[in-house]
Amino acid sequence: MPERTTAVSGTTRTGAAARDSHPDQSLARSLSRRHIQMLAIGGTIGTGLFMGAGKTISLAGPSVIFVYMIIGFMLFFVMRAMGEILLSNLDYKSFSDFAGDLLGPWASFFTGWSYWAFWVVTGVADIVAISGYVDVLAPGTPLWIPALVTPVVLIVLNLPSVKAFGEAEFWFALVKVIAILALIGTGLVMIMTHFTSPSGAVAGFENIWNDGGMFPHGVAGFVLGFQIAIFAFAGIELVGTAAAETKDPEKNLPRAINTIPLRLLLFYVGALVIIMSVNPWRTIDPGSSPFIGMFALAGLGVAAIVVNLVVLTSAASSANSGIYSTSRMVYGLAQDGNAPQAFGRLSIRKVPQNALLFSCIFLLAGLVLLYTGDSFMGAFTLVTSVASVLTMFVWSIIMVSYLVFLRRRPHRHAVSEYKMPGARFMPWVVLAFFAFMLWALGQADDTRLALVVAPVWFFGLGAAWYVNRKAPLQQARIEEWKADARAEKAALAR
Repeated sequence: MPERTTAVSGTTRTGAAARDSHPDQSLARSLSRRHIQMLAIGGTIGTGLFMGAGKTISLAGPSVIFVYMIIGFMLFFVMRAMGEILLSNLDYKSFSDFAGDLLGPWASFFTGWSYWAFWVVTGVADIVAISGYVDVLAPGTPLWIPALVTPVVLIVLNLPSVKAFGEAEFWFALVKVIAILALIGTGLVMIMTHFTSPSGAVAGFENIWNDGGMFPHGVAGFVLGFQIAIFAFAGIELVGTAAAETKDPEKNLPRAINTIPLRLLLFYVGALVIIMSVNPWRTIDPGSSPFIGMFALAGLGVAAIVVNLVVLTSAASSANSGIYSTSRMVYGLAQDGNAPQAFGRLSIRKVPQNALLFSCIFLLAGLVLLYTGDSFMGAFTLVTSVASVLTMFVWSIIMVSYLVFLRRRPHRHAVSEYKMPGARFMPWVVLAFFAFMLWALGQADDTRLALVVAPVWFFGLGAAWYVNRKAPLQQARIEEWKADARAEKAALAR
């Protein structure tokens, strides 16, 4: 549990003695402003956008624009809530820390391990995507080669230092930004020159609504569009796991979060509007990336190959971010006694290398999935649906933590310089939206399985917590949390 100041005495109490007795085991604040900005952008532009947009368009038609806007709108408030809590106490290392502090030690355990599982599942999805694009670029390449090489590359990128990870992610994200801007620029030229596709369709913005309107599949199609689209936003909370390694977090975190709406409008809505203007939505192949398809349609064969490489890079970027996040999350869990102590040790370069290697091992599940699944897209849809349920659980914990934060620490909210807009009612709106998302996932066979897998995960996690909570360290943390909660309640009553 992080250090925190109680509302009664104003003194600092420590919930993780191990951190204090081993100061050399503290993470280094090496991520600069440009690292955090690009980390936020890279978290926003995920594999789900590049690889999953085609299927989302086929399900929802042009209303996919509204799907991405609604999801982005809701997640902006998740990010603002997370930002306000993290900045209220800079001893918090991540949202897992403040969940444990506000909701109880159980929340830290469930959030940390669920977020770890989310990124492992996402990493498997990324390996599936990488293998698929390697097969496109180099047909006949054995699937096991990219599935084995990718974890090794991720280890090489993350082991040296957190700054090395930040640099790698900076360039990964920059490649994605340039690719999307190139797509938008190319599409605008095609629209202005009235490009005619082989199907006879003339490029123009009217293609968006001319074929069945904005909701060609009705409300049902609109709802189905949310299933795949939600995964495209997975990782948006990534800056929250980097809080402990960010220079000047009071300035850099708000800047990264505040630019989310602009990034969503440009990279998601802007790109999709251009794609459906050039390529009528019914002609878009749900089994491949519409980004690659548009460059190929423009006759830019070399550009299409380059975009294949960009999408491959995007998947590698996502997996890179995931391994970073899981290693830090497992490190934090170990510090609080929720994971083996060996995972709580840092290398001489302040990297949790044991936690990093532990997470990379699980990415090999991608190899099994590749050889047992019916298709790349089928395997991708399955794992992304499971990942979506896990990440929505983490987002929900953030919002519930914020509600408790408002109730238990109104003085912190009152003096905050980074208050969440609509603090009193938007958390409830967002939580209702997540309930709707779970219902939406149950409306199709290929995503419904996630609602079966997730309860199994949480049941197993509950059993693990039942055993772990009996340990002396956990009993001490639970009693300390109860004492703090009683003290804060008494202070508010006076």
